[in-house]
Amino acid sequence: MAAMQPKVTCVLLLVFWLALSTLAQGQDETCTVAPSQRKNCGFPGVTPSQCAAKGCCFDSTVPGHPWCFYPSKVDDLPEEECSF
Repeated sequence: MAAMQPKVTCVLLLVFWLALSTLAQGQDETCTVAPSQRKNCGFPGVTPSQCAAKGCCFDSTVPGHPWCFYPSKVDDLPEEECSF
């Protein structure tokens, strides 16, 4: 059973990668940006709808970092080699 574990892990990684690829298909930007990497896109008091109208992301849950910020580019996931 222990010899099968690398294969199972590889298959799970492949399934995960395919699922993410499907979700990101046609999407070249994401609002998943580390707070320290956020670049301000708004102004003091900007509302979520004003931020969205500028094509930016809004997340007011992290004090001390921009709440209205530019989305980041979606990078291609690195290809993993699996040997079966």
